[in-house]
Amino acid sequence: MNNRQLAIMRLMDSRKKFTARELAERFQVSVRTIQRDLNDLQELGFPLYAEVGVHGGYRVLPNRILPPLQLTQTEALGLFMMLEYLERVPDFPYGSIREHLAEQYFGSLPEDVQELIARMRRHITFMQRPSVAPEAVTTGVLQAAVEKRAIAFTYHSRNGEKTVEAYPLGIYFDDGYWYMPARRRERVLLYRTDRMKALRVLEQTDDTVPHLQAWLRAEDGRSGEEVVLRFTDFGQRLAGSDPLFQTVEGNTWRGRVPHEEMPYTARRLLSYGPEVEVIRPDGLKEAVKELLASSLNQYL
Repeated sequence: MNNRQLAIMRLMDSRKKFTARELAERFQVSVRTIQRDLNDLQELGFPLYAEVGVHGGYRVLPNRILPPLQLTQTEALGLFMMLEYLERVPDFPYGSIREHLAEQYFGSLPEDVQELIARMRRHITFMQRPSVAPEAVTTGVLQAAVEKRAIAFTYHSRNGEKTVEAYPLGIYFDDGYWYMPARRRERVLLYRTDRMKALRVLEQTDDTVPHLQAWLRAEDGRSGEEVVLRFTDFGQRLAGSDPLFQTVEGNTWRGRVPHEEMPYTARRLLSYGPEVEVIRPDGLKEAVKELLASSLNQYL
C-alpha cells in the first residue's frame, strides 16, 4: 500500500461519498490511476462500493476497515504486551480484537520482531484474576450506554434471580470484575456483569441518563455516616493497593460510607483479618462480628 492509497482511505473516512474524478483532481493523477488504487484497496478488504447515476460515487460501509497501524518496533512490543494483559480479562468489550491482532497483525510483522515478541512472552505474565462474564454482556452494556438505551437482563443476586430493566451509565473494571452502574427508576444501582445473563437492548432511550465519568465525579447524595478504621503497619501497606481504603494516613482511614454500602464494606474489611480494627460506627463493628461468627460456626 502506497502513501496515496493511505491518504485515500483517510479521505474516504472524512466524507460520506466521493467520485473518482474528485480524487484524481485532489491527488493530481489520472482517473485511471485512482481506479487502480480503489481496486487495490478493495482487494485488501477495504469495504467500499459504487453508486451509479448522476449523483453517484463511492461510499464506505459503516463497519469499515480503518487505516493500518504504523508502529515502531518499540510500540509494537508494547501493543502485544497489552494484549497479553487483556488475555486475563476474557470479558473485555470488543475482545475479538485480540485474536485479530494476534493472527493478522502479528503475521505481518518481520520475522525478527515476531521472534522477539515470542521470547518476551516467556518472561512476563499477569496474575490478574479474570472474571467470567461473556464478552457479549460487557460489549452490549457499553453499546447501550453510549446510545443511552435501556437494557433488560436476568440478574443473580443473593436473594435469587430477578428480571431487571435499567439504563446503564457504563462499566468499570475493579479487582477482577466488571461493574455496571445503572439507573432504575430514580436510583442508580450497581450490578456485576458476571451475574447478568440474557441481556437484551431495548428500544426506549433517555437522554437524561448521565455518562459514567460524570456519575463518578458527582458527590454521593445517599445517606450515610462516618467510618473510622485503624490499620496495623502491614494493613496500611495492604490498603495502599485497595481502591476503597488507599487514602489511609497514619494507620487511620476516615470516610463517609452510605448505609446501603455498609454490608459490602464489612465483607471487604473481613479480608484484612487482624490487620484492621473498626473504631466507629458501632453498626459496622457488629456487621463484622456477625460475619466472623458465621465463618467460625462452619468449623465448630
